[in-house]
Amino acid sequence: MKVNKAEIISTGSNLPARRLTNRELAARFDVTEQWIVERCGINERRVASPDESTSDLAAKAAKKALRVASCSARDLDLIIVATVSSDMPMPSTAVHVQRKIGAERAFAFDVGAACSGFLYSLVIADQFIRAGNVKKVMVVAAELLSRFVNPNNINGSILFGDGAGCAILSAGDGQSGIMDSQLYSDGNKWDLLYIPGGGTCHPATLETLEKDLHTGRMNGKELYKNAVKLLSDATQKILTDNGLNSDQLKFVIPHQANIRIINSMISRLKIDPKRVVVNLDLVGNTSAASIPIALDQLVQDGRIQKGDLLLLNAIGAGLTWGAILFRW
Repeated sequence: MKVNKAEIISTGSNLPARRLTNRELAARFDVTEQWIVERCGINERRVASPDESTSDLAAKAAKKALRVASCSARDLDLIIVATVSSDMPMPSTAVHVQRKIGAERAFAFDVGAACSGFLYSLVIADQFIRAGNVKKVMVVAAELLSRFVNPNNINGSILFGDGAGCAILSAGDGQSGIMDSQLYSDGNKWDLLYIPGGGTCHPATLETLEKDLHTGRMNGKELYKNAVKLLSDATQKILTDNGLNSDQLKFVIPHQANIRIINSMISRLKIDPKRVVVNLDLVGNTSAASIPIALDQLVQDGRIQKGDLLLLNAIGAGLTWGAILFRW
């Protein structure tokens, strides 16, 4: 029996209207705009309005992808939402997206792999399609991490932005789709990036609010070292396993975490910087949404053509990380 890989038939993305610029943050923290750029490579990031939720951003990106694919939401069999900034503890953000776009036939669930969530979700979608259980899958990565940043903490404030990216997948001709994937996690390093409050360990109380347990904690130095090594290792392994070198890739689309991480990975692997997609200077670190937002921009610009070989890689809280080799 022929088993077809899942190919991406359309993409979409959505960014909030408000731009939080370095000028505003520099004034708040008494630093220079250039200091912020040198630290993370970001000039501005998008921030959702008070009346916007994660599912709102996701639904807008989803509707754009549906229009591009010229298909109805009723054609979808499955919706996967990659997020760690859910609308609420339950139900899943995915069912809210399902409701907002009118995907009455689809079943829906969330994937909580932080910044690696889009990669994890793509592999899950691919497996469902290969198994023949579904025909069309929508993968949406959406984050509203501005709600989990302490506005008095410079490290979080300069990094994180809000946004959503979407890809619709369908069974292809076997030539396009995921060629290989490498996914990993290491729970021993959970405390490098986490939000302590809001779960069963520290349920929301007046005390947890007073202790600021509902905003992110990050060990930047250790996270940087792990990110460079683990991303480089996963990328090199997937290339070696498939008998490829980086010159055969049309684009490398990394998670847009920090320009220093991206540049160090490029240097370590000797990848031509012209092949590496970077947009964090204008959108910030949007966690799971960063890769699909960048991918959609490439598609809209007409920079990706049928048959192009792409490599996606990401690392996030967990730690979770991985790489995907994808034929367009």
